[in-house]
Amino acid sequence: MRYRKLGQTGLDVSILSYGASSLGSVFEEINESEGMKSVHAAVDLGVNLIDVSPYYGLTKAEIILGKALKNIPRDKYLLSSKAGKYGDNDFDFSHSRITKSLEESLQRLGTDYLDIFLLHDIEFGSYNQILAVAIPTLEQLKEQGKIRFYGVSGLPLTIFDKVLSKVNLDVVLSYCHYTLNDNTLLSLIPLLNQKQVGLINASPLSMGLLSSEEVASWHPADEKIKRVCKMAAKFCEENGHDLAKLAIQYSVQNELIPTTLVSTASVNQITKNIKWVDEPIHEDILEHVLDILKPIHNKTWQSGNEEWG
Repeated sequence: MRYRKLGQTGLDVSILSYGASSLGSVFEEINESEGMKSVHAAVDLGVNLIDVSPYYGLTKAEIILGKALKNIPRDKYLLSSKAGKYGDNDFDFSHSRITKSLEESLQRLGTDYLDIFLLHDIEFGSYNQILAVAIPTLEQLKEQGKIRFYGVSGLPLTIFDKVLSKVNLDVVLSYCHYTLNDNTLLSLIPLLNQKQVGLINASPLSMGLLSSEEVASWHPADEKIKRVCKMAAKFCEENGHDLAKLAIQYSVQNELIPTTLVSTASVNQITKNIKWVDEPIHEDILEHVLDILKPIHNKTWQSGNEEWG
């Protein structure tokens, strides 16, 4: 496993990180024991950043992850969780809820501090509340030693510009914007470098679009995006390749991206994912897949309140 610096945090993060959303049965029902073993396998193979949220499975992911981490020394992993999003339409970025949420997460995860604490999908909150209340709350929690570093997450890239123009952050988490079908995240990197902010890239499979598996019914992409991605998956299958493998390799190979979160609750899949990052990418297949995906290149979907743009 290779490691890269996460902004100015001083943290060396594995280029492939473990996204624990699958432990909450977000994509499909999982076996708890298998999910716990997948966490152990990831850490044993060099993954050192694990990201979760109370939203995933409505606390299920944090509960299972906490059980899995009981037998792993705390210095073997970096732990990231979130606050602010607790259901599909349940957002609360108030001081009291963020503070309470952290305490609840710490209890479920069996630790007394988080390495990274993020506001979850801030585009669904009030811009003024995020700046005036939520981020100062994170600063206080950092001063208290309950979190080491803090930041924000969300889908629209505009949210990061709007926040970083007003406040300083340690880390941002962006998802679905550095993938085979969308590399708009690159436009944000100059600002992050200028502000010395660490970048976590999540969902190299575009929440399941870039895979031969069935796309989850809740996926917000339009039918054209889904259809074209399936064409790419079919091309890979017909030529003896795996679109998911190509997608993961594509995301981790860029030195500008410190780490990429991928989610699975399968020992076999996490083992394959980690093996793939050390294998050379098939350039011919990549070229053909990028060509297939051109009609939807950098196409995304609406997320959040209008005030965020």
